[in-house]
Amino acid sequence: MSVNDCDTSVLKKQLVRNLLAVADQISRFLEVVDDEDKCLLGEFRSIRNQIVMSEALASSFYLQCYLSPFTKQYVGLLQSVAHLSERKHGALIVVQRQDPLSSFLSHGTMIQAKFSSSLLESIFYPGSPLHDGAVLIQDDKIVSAAHVLPLSNKEVENDQKLGTRHRAALGLSELSDAIVIVVSEETGRASFALNGRLYVIGMAT
Repeated sequence: MSVNDCDTSVLKKQLVRNLLAVADQISRFLEVVDDEDKCLLGEFRSIRNQIVMSEALASSFYLQCYLSPFTKQYVGLLQSVAHLSERKHGALIVVQRQDPLSSFLSHGTMIQAKFSSSLLESIFYPGSPLHDGAVLIQDDKIVSAAHVLPLSNKEVENDQKLGTRHRAALGLSELSDAIVIVVSEETGRASFALNGRLYVIGMAT
């Protein structure tokens, strides 16, 4: 896997800071664990929250690495995902990598346009005739939209019930090496599916 600019990314630096903070907090816990006057039970929530945040940042970092060899527009794509997430505009975005996908996608609406953030975000604007289906991106093109994807049989992921978009993202990722990005219109949370697993995307601050 080519990592391109990942080693100098803002996300990686932020991830390292978070992990060091978790390690420092665990070290402090170890120093006082034998002190019977100190109760750590109420402190584990903060570590858990930091670990969840670190996992989301790691997902974003690796997503950037996975995308960069297959589209030069990965920065614009991730910015669009952040905008869609902020506005709670549901979205389903397929980035083709090496595996052919034609046998897994229903016939969609051809677009064949050079990638632009404004075009991608307009497709998923509520009320748009194309907003309910999946967009297919190949290289630096928005190839088509309004695709129906195969659904995963998985109903629950990380103890959370999955909606149709998330099951569709997982379904295609179980059958191919595609990366499928999904934005929930209920929560605005962005995730990506890869190899039958779903990962929450954290945004750098």
